Amino acid sequence: MLTGKTAIVTGGARGIGAGIARVLASQGAQVAVLDLDGAEAEKTAAALAVPGLAVACDVAIEAETAKAVRSVVERFGGLDILVNNAGVGRGASDPNVPRAARGSLGSGAMSGAQWDEYLSQNLRTTFVTTAAGLAALKARGGGAIVNIASIAGLVASPRLPAYAAAKAGVISLTKSLALEYAPHDIRVNAICPGFLWTRAWEGLAEAIKLDTPDFAALDARGVFLEVVKRGVPLGREQTPDDIGQLTAFLASDAARNITGQWIAVDGGITLRQA
Repeated sequence: MLTGKTAIVTGGARGIGAGIARVLASQGAQVAVLDLDGAEAEKTAAALAVPGLAVACDVAIEAETAKAVRSVVERFGGLDILVNNAGVGRGASDPNVPRAARGSLGSGAMSGAQWDEYLSQNLRTTFVTTAAGLAALKARGGGAIVNIASIAGLVASPRLPAYAAAKAGVISLTKSLALEYAPHDIRVNAICPGFLWTRAWEGLAEAIKLDTPDFAALDARGVFLEVVKRGVPLGREQTPDDIGQLTAFLASDAARNITGQWIAVDGGITLRQA
């Protein structure tokens, strides 16, 4: 249980982040939901088992993030758990992807600005928020940082190379921070989710549909479920609550000797690509 603990979840308004916030709160933690979408963050925070705090914030921007973390510490009296979940993984239907590149998001089809945005929103966010929360975690005498990476950071991902590179960076950063922060009893671990139905997957499903003729009659959700059926050894999709349950464990005293690790929650997907 996490009773008496305070947690920050970035990108916590919906999807994986909201699932993590729900599970942490269900185990007694006070949860601050940081998200670009302040209105949605308010809804998520208000619906938690332990009413939480919502803060509108772009965690790629240092000044905004530092201010947001200070507001959480002032409200709850400290910080014990930091979950770096904020990120973006756009599919080919995204309007910011050039039409000529749709169906293929390889590095040659991306501009440098798009590449930079992926790394900013998926890797810089982890660095910036961790830096902002470090003093509060140290003041508590220790704590837990959980970084949400992706199986895309573990295997070749030609459709989303920038996203994959950023998530691989998150895994590497996790290991470095774990070693650096160990003397302060701050544990740092990463979770690599597999196939979850998210807004990003809607776009990716459209790209897959273009390349796979026998998916032509399926909608985006149908494509996703077919990919799950064919690609997940356990035969089922992963859910935000799955990621939340592991996050809660890694943040708890039961995991007090686990640090610097990445754990795939993917139903066995990466076993076929090892």
